[in-house]
Amino acid sequence: QVQVVESGGGLVQAGGSLRLSCTASGLTFDDYAMGWFRQAPGKERERVSCINRSGVSTYYADSVKGRFTISRDNAKNTLYLQMNSLKPEDTAMYYCAAKYGGSWCPILYEYNYWGQGTQVTVSS
Repeated sequence: QVQVVESGGGLVQAGGSLRLSCTASGLTFDDYAMGWFRQAPGKERERVSCINRSGVSTYYADSVKGRFTISRDNAKNTLYLQMNSLKPEDTAMYYCAAKYGGSWCPILYEYNYWGQGTQVTVSS
């Protein structure tokens, strides 16, 4: 049974930092490209960042480029998102997703497994 579990969310002041973690079990982690998505109240879920299986290739949405860093540790089956210089508009539920085969940074609907999310709230 595949499980994807996010952690590390919380309340932080604008300008602060958080590091999200995502641990996957029940799958061969390095067979999967991984992604971070977020969804704010009343808005669609949006892609934040992706990373390929080896961790060499990464993608960032323009809104987070230069502030967020995605990484993975395949030995620990864990994905990370380091978030710096946080802004109130970064407030959302953050989700981790795993994608097997095909494109390493696909659209939302192509991901195979999702976590339940971790809440990030940035106060002004």
